[in-house]
Amino acid sequence: MGKYILKRILIALPVLIGITIIDYAIMCLAGSPLEMLQGPRVSQAAVEAKKIALGLDKPIYVQYFVWLGQLLHGNLGYSMKSYQSVGSMIASHLGPTLLLMGVSLLVSLLISVPAGIYSAVHQYSKGDYAVVTASFLGSSVPGFFLSLLLVWLFTVQLGWLPSGGMTTLGTEGGAADVAKHMVMPVIVLAFSMAGSNIRYIRSAMLEILQQDYLRTAKAKGIGRSRVIYKHALRNALVPVITVIGMEIPVLFGGAVIIEQVFSWPGLGLMTMSAISNRDYPVIMGVCLLSAIVVLISNLVTDILYALADPTIQLD
Repeated sequence: MGKYILKRILIALPVLIGITIIDYAIMCLAGSPLEMLQGPRVSQAAVEAKKIALGLDKPIYVQYFVWLGQLLHGNLGYSMKSYQSVGSMIASHLGPTLLLMGVSLLVSLLISVPAGIYSAVHQYSKGDYAVVTASFLGSSVPGFFLSLLLVWLFTVQLGWLPSGGMTTLGTEGGAADVAKHMVMPVIVLAFSMAGSNIRYIRSAMLEILQQDYLRTAKAKGIGRSRVIYKHALRNALVPVITVIGMEIPVLFGGAVIIEQVFSWPGLGLMTMSAISNRDYPVIMGVCLLSAIVVLISNLVTDILYALADPTIQLD
């Protein structure tokens, strides 16, 4: 296992470098951040001075290698807008994003695993049709539309929940206040993920339940719940782990829109602000973090394969 992890890390390094090259090239094609400074009150000489100070007068490949050299020294650069360290900005916004992602993923699993198992065990029943219909609804409704619908219902009409932010302004916050602000964004993210997970879990369970060894286990008189949860569920986990591993990067990116709608002070809100201001160092820092999240998710998924199915050997 240790050799396999080391091998994957060594393979990931050139992949990360390739991702940063592509990201930097795309950003440079999108335009210069100096365009945001131009106006009737800013002279061309001031713009040129700012261009030299930021190193934007150099060729693109030189700018990239300067950024890469700083990265190798542990420096992600400084924001062109706020002049703060990109590393400190990401660190201050990472906690709220991880909290929102973690709770949403946990809630989606608590919903999708029992619902998927129930749907597979009670195939073609009314409950099965209801669960499948709900799963299609969850995976097809756009997140921004559901967000606006929840805000209209629970904030505008009922006044039960706050429409945005992480804590109530003018208060010290607290766990209860944060939880109250998390309800709607968690519902949106968990509802979407649960819709996809239910169908995959149902499909995997249906395939496993038809296997001969489960019929043998039932014939031996093993309890129904033990057959389902110990024998069938564990063997159905491999495709389910694949789906969950793929959802973590999707959740990381999908939180950008949800954080923007609910003004959640995470990486998504910071990223949208950086894109609007063409703040290259911040955008590159977030892109690098996103790439690392994807690679780590793939590695953790492979390790979970071996834990779920001992017959899988990682070389």
